[in-house]
Amino acid sequence: MLVSVKKGMFLCLITAMILVLAACSSGGGDNANGSSQQFAESSATNAAADGEQTDADASAAAETTYPVTVSNYTTENGTWVAKEQTFDKAPERVVANTQGAAELMIRLGLTDKLVGVAALFGSVPEDIADEFKKIPVLAEGYVGKEVTIGASPDLIMGRGGLFEDADWGVGTVNSLNDMGIKTFVQSTSVTDASLDSLYKDITELGEIFNVQANAAAYIEELKVREEALKARASAETINYASFSDNGDGTIAVYNGNGDTFIESAMSLINVHNMLINETGTLSLEKLIEINPDVMIISKYAGGIDPQETIDKLLANKQVQSINAVKNKKIYVIDFNNFWGYGDSIFTGVENLADDMGL
Repeated sequence: MLVSVKKGMFLCLITAMILVLAACSSGGGDNANGSSQQFAESSATNAAADGEQTDADASAAAETTYPVTVSNYTTENGTWVAKEQTFDKAPERVVANTQGAAELMIRLGLTDKLVGVAALFGSVPEDIADEFKKIPVLAEGYVGKEVTIGASPDLIMGRGGLFEDADWGVGTVNSLNDMGIKTFVQSTSVTDASLDSLYKDITELGEIFNVQANAAAYIEELKVREEALKARASAETINYASFSDNGDGTIAVYNGNGDTFIESAMSLINVHNMLINETGTLSLEKLIEINPDVMIISKYAGGIDPQETIDKLLANKQVQSINAVKNKKIYVIDFNNFWGYGDSIFTGVENLADDMGL
């Protein structure tokens, strides 16, 4: 492993990254290994020592009375707006338009409801890999509306940007609803999302599928991990920028303008995207100007090996003044962890904290 550089693969084209997303506090090196896990275990032990109320509360979670209505989303003139979805009973045939959405269903004990998954762009967590294998794969990449409808779903869920009438989209929310198919757009994938959006999604999925106890218990697990990450946070703000390969050997700079969910998660360890408020195409000159402490590149199944792109960046004489380049503070992140818009965001931030020695 390169000093502070973790091997992986990366999103091959900046246009692919755009498509993906449109279609789509102190710590030290001494605690680098396993501090989140140790904190989580300690918290869990303390919770148990406090009494048995937590388990009792989870088991006493409300049962869903159908019909149940949740506030979800559709688009109007390119803007996300509220649209309710009413369920007369728990859905039986669900298509997840991304790997991350399917993983979240598995975590809630709903594997048997899944009749299709697409967009397998990252690593599946080992502890649910066997369950994931049970789900029919509609497409390794993005799946179109025709194939999606062919799975006869009564619910299509997942990343908001993929609810489009396009080759890579499952169809618009309104068109699917007109066909009698319910939709669940992850609130983590719409405007101004945060970690609270993830907890909202889990709560509402619990209501829709009448697994409210599972949902409540899982939220508590994630909140323990959230606190563990806060305990590892850098004493000083670490500013980063993301980059990719244009596909022709040149470096592309990615602003992450809509990635508020990722920003919310990264802020747990006091790591922040310097370009999140930027728009349009960004140049290397802009990267030199902002001079990030750290640079991040995504590992993307089927894409260019990010190590190749990292090597090109390190060899580029134009960017040698950038702190991240000078200090070789360049890290690889798993695409699914961050752009799966699900619970694996915690794994992604935990792994990054490990790599950064927090």
